[in-house]
Amino acid sequence: MRKPVYIAAYHQSKFGKLMDMTVPDIVKNAVESVCKEANAPPSAIDVGSIGATCNFSLNKQGLLAGLVASVPGLAAKPIEAVENACASGGQAILSVINKLQAGDGDVGIAIGYEKMRDAEGKMDGKLIGEVLGYFSHPDEREGKVFVFPHIFAEVMDLYMKTHGVREEDLAQIAVVEYGNAKYNPYAQMQKVQITLDQAMKLEGINRYVVEGLPLKTYDCSQITDGHASMIIATEQGLAKLGIRKADTVQIAGYAQATDPLRKEGRDVLRPCGANAAMGKAYAMAGVKPADVDVAEVHDCFTVMGAIAVEVLGKTPYGKGAAYWVDGKAAVGGECAINTSGGLIAKGHPIGATGVAMVGWSAWQLQGKVPAELQVKKAKVAATFNIGGPICSSVCTVLKPAV
Repeated sequence: MRKPVYIAAYHQSKFGKLMDMTVPDIVKNAVESVCKEANAPPSAIDVGSIGATCNFSLNKQGLLAGLVASVPGLAAKPIEAVENACASGGQAILSVINKLQAGDGDVGIAIGYEKMRDAEGKMDGKLIGEVLGYFSHPDEREGKVFVFPHIFAEVMDLYMKTHGVREEDLAQIAVVEYGNAKYNPYAQMQKVQITLDQAMKLEGINRYVVEGLPLKTYDCSQITDGHASMIIATEQGLAKLGIRKADTVQIAGYAQATDPLRKEGRDVLRPCGANAAMGKAYAMAGVKPADVDVAEVHDCFTVMGAIAVEVLGKTPYGKGAAYWVDGKAAVGGECAINTSGGLIAKGHPIGATGVAMVGWSAWQLQGKVPAELQVKKAKVAATFNIGGPICSSVCTVLKPAV
């Protein structure tokens, strides 16, 4: 029988640029900051997992688990590093939960980070495009400099043609998310606001990313530095930490599923792995899609913001974009989605993204987000984190602990 598990504490950096912070600095800060939130020493942690994606290629750093264990109090603990592309953060959370369920301990730490810029805050866009391309099938990256924008430009084109959706319908997703990010002090694009006209107009930085396909700059998520960390505990772990269960959020449902890496040959508009994982998470939590009040989803590109609504079960197939256009995804709408600003405006530090989705959702249920973004009386939150070309999916359902 599964033990109930709870989010005892959450911390994240501001997303954007970590400048001259080294990877050891980032990991140490992530651990110590969330322990401070829990009012507990690192030695109280029994197990851990850290997720990242570009650490070898961009940071020249492997064996991240050893950096976690280098924090005083964490030596000789069962800690591992996980990589599951953009779902690495979500995978780190599931890894910790699985260790707790296996009886390896009662208190765990899940960490996600990415450092994609140099010490001066600059980025090598061509290198990043090449590195991220490694998370696609070799046959689908040949001849493409920016592989994932190209892949998702094709997905966007397919979605529009299949469902009769316009470019401006998908652009509305970005407009909503930039509007949310304005009030999120952790968001990379907090100081940038766009209108629908700006999102559609081809001027300045906004251009078609791939010739002949509809994806534009404002349809894309950000290149981001950032870290996020979370302490997860069983009921016995909460007692050890001296934290009341009523002050936590329960991870009531969770699941992971993976589809084939190759995009071609499968229905990416109806990703079976994503739908399976979301369905399992709902079943474990004992809820239905209609019960979800607030959600954080993996909008790496605006088309994924539309598909994600369908994976959540909030709309029928092909109606996800309309959910945003009709205002149902806005704060005060039927189910507020990506109140954080999402990957498009909050930012996308790849390894940290899945942890940040769950952490922000917990804050929503605890009434800890800025008032302008707070969903009143929210009781159920859902998250949907993907990796690769809609390949690996990690889904969670959160409830206030009782």
